[in-house]
Amino acid sequence: MKRTIGLLAVCQALMMTSQTMVVTTSALVGLALAPVHSLATLPYALQFIAVMTVTYFASLLMGRIGRKRGFLLASAVGCVGASVATGAIVAGSFAFFCLGSFLFGIFFAFSQYYRFAAAEAATDEYRSRAISYVLAGGVVAGFAGPWIAASTRLVVGGAEFAGSYAAMLGLYLVSALILGFIRFPDTASTADDGAPPRPLAVVARQPSYVVALLASVVAYGSMNLVMAATPLAMQARAFSTEQISFVISCHVLGMFAPAFITGHLIRWFGVLNVMLWGAVLLAGCVVVNLLGETTGNFWISLTLLGVGWNFLFTGGTTLLTTTYRPAERARAQGLNDFVVYTIISITAVGSGGFHAWFGWEAINVGVTPFLVLAAALVVWLRLRDRAAPVPS
Repeated sequence: MKRTIGLLAVCQALMMTSQTMVVTTSALVGLALAPVHSLATLPYALQFIAVMTVTYFASLLMGRIGRKRGFLLASAVGCVGASVATGAIVAGSFAFFCLGSFLFGIFFAFSQYYRFAAAEAATDEYRSRAISYVLAGGVVAGFAGPWIAASTRLVVGGAEFAGSYAAMLGLYLVSALILGFIRFPDTASTADDGAPPRPLAVVARQPSYVVALLASVVAYGSMNLVMAATPLAMQARAFSTEQISFVISCHVLGMFAPAFITGHLIRWFGVLNVMLWGAVLLAGCVVVNLLGETTGNFWISLTLLGVGWNFLFTGGTTLLTTTYRPAERARAQGLNDFVVYTIISITAVGSGGFHAWFGWEAINVGVTPFLVLAAALVVWLRLRDRAAPVPS
């Protein structure tokens, strides 16, 4: 079990390293290839559109063919995407770079389920730690992605960043190789102790499912909106690139470093308590942002934003795994990730416009009601289930 979870954590690290490389380079490549500058972020947007449209069907497909075949298929799509993107940069084709970006999104849609695969491989008491350890792969990605992108940027002469996307091909190949050594539990079977699967609407109406889903949505939506607007807010206040990079690095560390202990915290204190702490830390980020605009304010708030996201999202994922039977997991997980990544897409694409139209303070005030809602729902569920605690 621990070997499987460890290998999935490596796959997660490789996936997030490639995702970080895309974040680092996509807009710059788009700016160089797009016929007009206003289309520079279109490839990045297409990646999110692909994730949003494919994620539910990816879960259903893996429910039929199994995790290993699904993840290997995704790795193959990622290899094609990296090859197409590399060739597009060399040939100067914006259209093919957009196609490669869309294929990256398909890969990311499948690979988001590494955390659920880890939960399925773990025993009940180890489940929260399995999810947390897989998410910890982001620690590596936060530093490896930008470093690989920068160090391979000029490898292909006359085609800046072509080498970076060729390096991504290597990451996907390594990921496929590792997947070949993982023995996944059988998820293709629909057997569930003779009980037929319930309709998705019945599963999704459970209080625990609703709270888990909304907690993940609030965690990712608020984090993505504030994080994406932070460089714009700091730039508008004449902070240097080095200062902005430092703040974002603190944020990435805050997002993923706690993953080494979040699973233990869930086991010791209960999943709902950890989720509540997550909402409180996210609210603390808003308070610090509204109290001042110094470097200290930004790095403290972005660190709180990262840790709060980790607690609330890891807790939400853990809670979700308690709400469905094995025969129901494909649809239940698919609906959860479809909603979550729809919100991610909206906040990622719209954060720049929100900052331009409403300003930095309004963004922070705007996420506050959602954080209050998430905290209130967690408290409500804890009071409701006090007589029968939610498994962690």
